[in-house]
Amino acid sequence: MADEFWMQHALMLAKRAETIGEIPVGAVIIDENQQIIGEGFNQPILQHNPTAHAEIMAIEQAGKTLRNYRLVNTTLYITLEPCIMCAGAIIHSRIKRVVYGASDYKTGAAGSFIDILAYPGINHYAEINGGVLADECSNLISDFFKKRRLQKRQIC
Repeated sequence: MADEFWMQHALMLAKRAETIGEIPVGAVIIDENQQIIGEGFNQPILQHNPTAHAEIMAIEQAGKTLRNYRLVNTTLYITLEPCIMCAGAIIHSRIKRVVYGASDYKTGAAGSFIDILAYPGINHYAEINGGVLADECSNLISDFFKKRRLQKRQIC
């Protein structure tokens, strides 16, 4: 039940990304007391920064909140399965648990395309729970790209 609650919060953040023309992905990090310590949404276009993914934004904010680069005993909720870059940040920040909504079969690094987060010998393993509110998360992204393709056709 708590997973769905926090995924709804991540979806709200994803919708903020969509309002500024970014791919609608949102992320929120909570501590062991169920308090938000970081949140973010996709901003690579706005920030001219390919690393400005929702997870990275949330991880940076959480680190500043805790005044620590290690985010032990935290849970990251993300509307889309993390990519390889974000999986690396999850490993280095020692996030305990990752909960994602939609799978990403092209770049997902939590098992859909590749499984970086469970790679044998890695120095930190996060507990992974995928598919939470998957339809809602997936539809948000699919609808975004349908609208974008339609806009491109209208321009041509």
